[in-house]
Amino acid sequence: MHIITSIEIKDKRFDLAEGVGSDATHTTPQYAYAVCCLHTGTPVTGVGLAFTLGAGNDLVCKAIEYLSVALKGKEIETLMADFGNEYRRMADSPSLRWLGPHKGVIHLALAAVVNACYDLWAKSRGVPLWQLLLDLTPTQLVNTLDLSYLEEILTRDQAISLLESHLPTRNTRTSVLSSGYRGYDTSVGWFNYPDEKIVANTRKAMDNGFNAMKLKVGSDDPERDIRRAGLIRQTAGDGATIMVDANQKWNLPQALDICKKLSDINPFWIEEPTHPDDVTGHQAIASAIAPFKVATGEHIPNKVIFKNFLQAGAMDFCQVDAVRVGGISEFLTISLLSRQMGIPVVPHVGDMGQIHQHLVLFNHIGMGHEHLFLEHIPHLRTYFTHPAEIRDGYYQVPQIPGSGSDLND
Repeated sequence: MHIITSIEIKDKRFDLAEGVGSDATHTTPQYAYAVCCLHTGTPVTGVGLAFTLGAGNDLVCKAIEYLSVALKGKEIETLMADFGNEYRRMADSPSLRWLGPHKGVIHLALAAVVNACYDLWAKSRGVPLWQLLLDLTPTQLVNTLDLSYLEEILTRDQAISLLESHLPTRNTRTSVLSSGYRGYDTSVGWFNYPDEKIVANTRKAMDNGFNAMKLKVGSDDPERDIRRAGLIRQTAGDGATIMVDANQKWNLPQALDICKKLSDINPFWIEEPTHPDDVTGHQAIASAIAPFKVATGEHIPNKVIFKNFLQAGAMDFCQVDAVRVGGISEFLTISLLSRQMGIPVVPHVGDMGQIHQHLVLFNHIGMGHEHLFLEHIPHLRTYFTHPAEIRDGYYQVPQIPGSGSDLND
């Protein structure tokens, strides 16, 4: 038995090299994690992360303290057997809910707490997170989720049925456990990199086995974006998959104009082209630029807003992030919702891929989501105890028990 005996909270911040992590909206970022550690009085500790950009990380840490206190004394198997109800209890804590609801500092804190619970669960069973999730029956998995406010699209019975429908064909998708999960390089074209650096990075990425990569756009001068996108396409060739990411910079008229101009490089998607709360704005962009695709979700805060985007046809790729929504539980809920609606999940990786390398394996094998690729950001690799391994452009399947969230002291 693994009983939660104490809870430790850490504020971890990491400075980046010049230009690294920069985008049109967040020009000088500091990567940071609000960390929840669930101690058990044994060597097994559950570690959960929420991602921030530094300032305000202490607020998330304080909120973790408020949300996690009720977990002390609970045994992990008992807790996770009905975790969906525990999740909803934390998410709907009356005074804290008022600060959201289900968004902002409190919801980020919830992500850290929830992720620590899943990490502890997998470690207590001695298996990596992806294996834990695959070992659960559909009913056991759905018991860890909160499907409230989704009932008109995804009921509990529908969620269980969806998972059950993919059980007979799992063996047709387990080859990913041998090949690894394909990655894409998001670091070739950070916003503050000069032209010569993005060209050199593109060549380096291709030498390392990546055939998919991303460029940050959203410049005050759109011609800069168009020039840089052309450089990457010219360097990578017509066979490469290239995405562009505006990080919410454009208003709707700007987005409609610039997206059409960027279509000359045949982008696989255009990411976060306007404000992340603007469902109808994304809907208008998706309609106007079709057959080119819109990806978004990095800053969509919860399952209800994801539902609205999906209902409106406002996203072609769902970029839900388990260290930004309410943790692994809400990530899986949104993945089921997206599968029900026929939209691929290609996560944003505020965790640097550590947790999401497990989740995309489960999404593919357990839900039948398409094996597309997973974002790769290497800049915090040295800080993780068991960093994600990339070989020839593919995430190697993790074998260490847990979710990969442990950080070096």
